[in-house]
Amino acid sequence: MSSGVRVLGIEGTAWAASAAVYDSGLEGACEAASGSDTDARARPRPDVFIETDAYQPESGGIHPREAAEHMHNAVPRVVETALAHARETHDGPADEPPIDAVAFSRGPGLGPCLRIVATAARALSQALEVPLVGVNHMVAHLEIGRHTSGFDSPVCLNASGANAHLLAYRNGRYRVLGETMDTGVGNALDKFTRHVGWSHPGGPKVEAAAEAGEYVDLPYVVKGMDFSFSGIMSAAKQAYDGVSASQTSGGSSGERSEPDGGVPVEDICFSLQENVFGMLTEVAERALSLTGSDELVLGGGVGQNARLREMLAEMCDQRGAQFHAPEPRFLRDNAGMIAVLGAKMYAAGDTLALEDSRVDPDFRPDQVPVTWRDGGEVTFERENDEIRGAEALVTFEDDRVIKRRLPKRYRHPDLDDRLRRERTTLEARLTSLARRAGVPTPVVVDVDLREATLEFESVGESDLRDALSSDRVRDVGAHLATIHRAGFVHGDPTTRNVRVGARQHETDRTYLIDFGLGYHTDHLEDYAMDLHVFDQSLVGTADDPEPLREAFRDGYREAGEERVLERLRDVEGRGRYVSE
Repeated sequence: MSSGVRVLGIEGTAWAASAAVYDSGLEGACEAASGSDTDARARPRPDVFIETDAYQPESGGIHPREAAEHMHNAVPRVVETALAHARETHDGPADEPPIDAVAFSRGPGLGPCLRIVATAARALSQALEVPLVGVNHMVAHLEIGRHTSGFDSPVCLNASGANAHLLAYRNGRYRVLGETMDTGVGNALDKFTRHVGWSHPGGPKVEAAAEAGEYVDLPYVVKGMDFSFSGIMSAAKQAYDGVSASQTSGGSSGERSEPDGGVPVEDICFSLQENVFGMLTEVAERALSLTGSDELVLGGGVGQNARLREMLAEMCDQRGAQFHAPEPRFLRDNAGMIAVLGAKMYAAGDTLALEDSRVDPDFRPDQVPVTWRDGGEVTFERENDEIRGAEALVTFEDDRVIKRRLPKRYRHPDLDDRLRRERTTLEARLTSLARRAGVPTPVVVDVDLREATLEFESVGESDLRDALSSDRVRDVGAHLATIHRAGFVHGDPTTRNVRVGARQHETDRTYLIDFGLGYHTDHLEDYAMDLHVFDQSLVGTADDPEPLREAFRDGYREAGEERVLERLRDVEGRGRYVSE
């Protein structure tokens, strides 16, 4: 007999009309799936019944009007099926409702679809006289991974159609450590496949075509823990244009197409995966490095891609971290994850009155008060004589720091060699340029491009993340303004890439380090993104980030241009969670 919470969840943010029933009293356990985790301990297996009716556009991507029409027709059917299951499996008194609560996706997603789901949830809640629970769709992707992994304090990479971001729990909320600067990863792949003429969804077709591909160079854009897909997609389309029409006939037969003045589509698909998923894996490792966590979970429909899971597992194995990807039914959009998180929220008393149950198409995960868990925060533990950063091993020898960019097994060798060489060169050059411009940096002692190794003087006593103060953060703002006036950006200004404090024979100064992602530019957007990266780093690491964020802006304002801060406000105001 079940003694747990039974919740009926309803999902319908974009394409999947889905309803599920979760019974926490019937939770089982399963062994870690082969290739999904770096350990094999028993993991929770939610007892979830899921009924889904997916919208399939006839051509192109998701059409909001058609998606809403699908939801209007499909949601009542899937809800009735799930409710029938709840009634059949209910072992309580006949006069009691078969569920304890109704949970639904409040956002992010397509407004018309969300409103249909919310209307169904309200009606069912009133008819059964049970509470209503409003769930953030992206937090549900995270929580189902945390739930099925058994991890305590994981970083989560959410990779779905309209979204791509990194989250970690701190001070009662899931903090966004990094995110896409333009479109979601699934939508980005769909844009290329629509250009080729393939039907929606494009991700599986890219994965199939890539099996017959070879590597070609495409753009690779990482800015701190943020990333961009627009450049690589434009380059992929341009590479494809000029390829014969025979290449658009399916893209998944396993036979290589011969180019007619362009690049074979299989090679483009192969390289898209290597670069796009390499970017996601790199920023995931950056998030592990920043937070000190050794646990990573994957969420979102793009997480079904075998190459992405392989890269993440390889990165975690090389790093000594644990990785978990939920089973495929919990990666794609589904009501099961809504029901599981809904049960946690219901148990915590986190329910909604009808008048407060409006949907939010732009509902960000960091807007959600996390009421259902205590502890398990990222700890920001740091090492002593050796630091394994996101892309390099740093060792301390007397008054010298040795930084070795070790090969990344998860990346294609050609891409890895290029990035290690370019970043080592840029770091040496820009570190010296910043110093000449008046910004405190370590002196570059030696450079070995063949081994991708740098030697610096040792500066500061600690990373800024371990010794945050308004004065030091204000210094960072002034330092970034100085290098922007000199015509380049840092590229990865986080609280771990700033050294502070006084060593022997030093004064208490704030040093910028790790310029490996920097580059020369005169674009306001690039300067604003530099500020955005540091701002998000403060949000992700500080107990009380608001005073520090203001001090940072003040420091930049005193030494830089107000128009950069104006562009930063534009960047912060852009919608990151808009389905296309």
